[in-house]
Amino acid sequence: MEKIVNEETVARVSKKLPQEEILYDVAELFKVFGDTTRVRIICALFEAEMCVYDLAACLNMTQSAISHQLRILKQAKLVKSRRDGRLIYYSLDDEHVKQIFDAGYKHIMHLNK
Repeated sequence: MEKIVNEETVARVSKKLPQEEILYDVAELFKVFGDTTRVRIICALFEAEMCVYDLAACLNMTQSAISHQLRILKQAKLVKSRRDGRLIYYSLDDEHVKQIFDAGYKHIMHLNK
């Protein structure tokens, strides 16, 4: 069977595709959301800025496990930190983090209707 290609559509869409490097970065960002613990930390940080100890108590996890996940979230620029004496407090890096989460959450809720 002969392949039929709509060359006009292919050309138009090809011009609009982002650069491969950008798509790789987007895929890497979404991988960070692929861990339940990291998503739980993000949800907790929607509510308040928290230190590692608060997060560990809130999520019923060890401080070490929370610290490990916070490092990943910080490297992905989803979480930022500030020092207050001996403690480091974590918060969401910016409003985009909540928007990304909310889009995924709304999608899942829509599927579960």
